[in-house]
Amino acid sequence: MTKVMNEIPIKNVTIDDSFWAKRQKLVRETVIPYQWEAMNDAIPGAEPSHTVENFRIASGELKADYYGQVFQDSDLAKWLEAVGYALSVKRDEKLESIADGVIDLLERAQQDDGYLNTYFTVAKPGKKWTNLRDDHELYCAGHLIEAAVAYYEATGKRKIIDIMSRYADHMVDVFGTKPGQIRGYDGHPEIELALVRLYHVTGNNNYLELSRYFVEERGQEPHFFDIEESGRTEHRVARRKADYFQAHLPVREQKTAEGHSVRALYLFSGATDLAAEYNDRELLDVCKELWKNVTRKRMYITGGVGSNEYWESFTIDYDLPNDRAYTETCASISLMFWASRMLQIEADREYADVMERVLYNGILSGISLDGKSYFYVNPLEVWPSACDIREDLRSVARTRQAWFGCACCPPNIARLIASLGQYIYSYNEREQEWFVHLYIGGKAHQSIGGQQVELTQQSNYPWDGNIAFTVYAEQPAEFTIALRLPGWCKGATLKVNGEAVELASNTHKGYAKVKRVWGSGDRIELVLPMAVEKVRSNPKVRENVGKLALQRGPIVFCLEEADNGDNLRDIRVSDSTEFTQSYEEVLLEGVVVLNGGAWRTDEASYDEDSLYATFPYARKHVRVKAIPYYAWANREPGEMLVWLHEHHV
Repeated sequence: MTKVMNEIPIKNVTIDDSFWAKRQKLVRETVIPYQWEAMNDAIPGAEPSHTVENFRIASGELKADYYGQVFQDSDLAKWLEAVGYALSVKRDEKLESIADGVIDLLERAQQDDGYLNTYFTVAKPGKKWTNLRDDHELYCAGHLIEAAVAYYEATGKRKIIDIMSRYADHMVDVFGTKPGQIRGYDGHPEIELALVRLYHVTGNNNYLELSRYFVEERGQEPHFFDIEESGRTEHRVARRKADYFQAHLPVREQKTAEGHSVRALYLFSGATDLAAEYNDRELLDVCKELWKNVTRKRMYITGGVGSNEYWESFTIDYDLPNDRAYTETCASISLMFWASRMLQIEADREYADVMERVLYNGILSGISLDGKSYFYVNPLEVWPSACDIREDLRSVARTRQAWFGCACCPPNIARLIASLGQYIYSYNEREQEWFVHLYIGGKAHQSIGGQQVELTQQSNYPWDGNIAFTVYAEQPAEFTIALRLPGWCKGATLKVNGEAVELASNTHKGYAKVKRVWGSGDRIELVLPMAVEKVRSNPKVRENVGKLALQRGPIVFCLEEADNGDNLRDIRVSDSTEFTQSYEEVLLEGVVVLNGGAWRTDEASYDEDSLYATFPYARKHVRVKAIPYYAWANREPGEMLVWLHEHHV
């Protein structure tokens, strides 16, 4: 079992549409500079970071105390990775110069044996590798490695790869089952997938083997974290259950997603990489079982995962509360990483559907329209007045923040949007199949039969399901173009050069496949009707019994107080209600909105001085307006609601 296909590289893809092109431009021109200022403590009123300063202290050029989280290094790493992707799309001498300066700083902060971590260099000298459970050393290393790969692939400059290869060589010496080595693994998975990426760039098999070691060793008895803790007299955080770290069982024995959601999905992403690299069917089957558990029983309609604030974790099947939904932005991003990896192995629409769902909803909600404020958590219901009094996680979730003391999410979403081009297309070289997973306008090129073939895509997606492709090639070439037919779509149609293609017999695992000799100028027209759908949960999701949500195409919608007044829970929608759709160009930088009839309590039917009554209240018919979930909290603070009570006439 090997990969069916590989992503078409980001350098081969140009995004040029009305939706994502402006967001990539925002990341390049606003988000990356803003986050650089934040990490240099230059944003007035924002949480202090000191991330860059920590590296200056570690390099010896500044005398000061370490400041920030134990994993503060990873913020700079993810930022540098975002820079790499941005430079892959468009070179920028000024930005590249700043990044080169960061890389020089990393080199100066690196120790002689290759070790590179500012927390242990500055705050805990002599204590490295002594608290893997809590202190994120390998996690930070993983993000630095991913940054190195992205920057090298964008610029061809090897310095950052050499720096991180020295660090990886150090880890190869330190970890394993040989005498004198540490037989352990990090409390926060991430290094596993990063080492596979470094292996692809360097060809050093030691990195691939170390990744496999970390995955296979996790959860084995005797339990490493117990051994590690017994050897020290103090530890930073209270003892957590092994499942928080996905160490409760060996990975091959795990059947449900447990513990910290980001950690879990980074681990599963790394395991999926290894299943492909080692042709390991058993490990892939484990990943598929875990995938089913996450996406069929533990995922929100937005693609958000990790429902519990307590330890940012999964809980049990179907436990998906809306107002207490944690759904960390990083968890949504890690789900997209995992979905993409599963997709390359199996070429199944199921994975691309989840990838699209989480991209347009659970991920995009994590950043404001201006790129300068962020959500760490992404609930599906918010009542700000109660948030202020309760002082719980919802008080943080009602408005986006300029920065966080724990700022993992802002640079994570920056690197995701900057790298979006690599998720759109894949190519199966053996069968010569060009797959289209996401409908994002622009162009891509791929070598087919020894010549470069270009495919352009034109669409107004996600607002419109009319998509056109044009093929350009020097000489006619025979290959297959495979177009995803989204699971949300009913009644898709396809034409090639004006002639209808029969879909039933040409569709495999959700992809319509057209094999022919393609000539320059050949045109494909795909129509994906976008009806407004009323979605209901499995009744085992207790929070949503008797409720429905609105979805059109890949977009999940919500109600905001700005459009509908307060007490949104009082609104009820009938299944027979017809929602109209319209594009409002000046609202929220241009969105499709849904308008329809609903019912809510008639104020004249109840007494303000009575808290309870023994008679039913009268209801009146009202109009409601729904906006895309990703765009909420970009106006004045107010209530927000995704799941609406269903009204039965």
